[in-house]
Amino acid sequence: MSLVTIVNDGIKEAMKSRDETRLRALRNIKSAFLLLATSEGGGDVTDDMCIKALQKMAKQRRDSIDVFRQQGRVDLAEKEEEELTVIDGFLPAQMGIEEVEAAIRNIISSSGAQGMKDMGKVMPVAMKELGTNADGKVISDAVKRLLA
Repeated sequence: MSLVTIVNDGIKEAMKSRDETRLRALRNIKSAFLLLATSEGGGDVTDDMCIKALQKMAKQRRDSIDVFRQQGRVDLAEKEEEELTVIDGFLPAQMGIEEVEAAIRNIISSSGAQGMKDMGKVMPVAMKELGTNADGKVISDAVKRLLA
């Protein structure tokens, strides 16, 4: 079953159970999927495209939570956290730091990278291999740490 179908079914269930928080988050996700469909020329939206959109949404929520907490707006931060919880439920399990570092060590050894000057060789390969299973910031930090 595609992610679009799962989200649509989730909206129906949230409406039946009167779960306003989940309903709000699912409607935001559906909106992002609809934007994908229209921006790509009206073609079918694949699960990979949906995962990338969900990752972008999750990153936006995390950034918003940080800003709201810095500004003392706990009420808004809590709303974003609720939505982030729903979004994270659709994302694949994220790799741990140890797993990311092990994969990056393999990439570094196979590419022959020697130092920070070779970060441009390592990052594209790392993002392609690990992008859906790890946060870009975690990957970037690990590459910097291992190349330094």
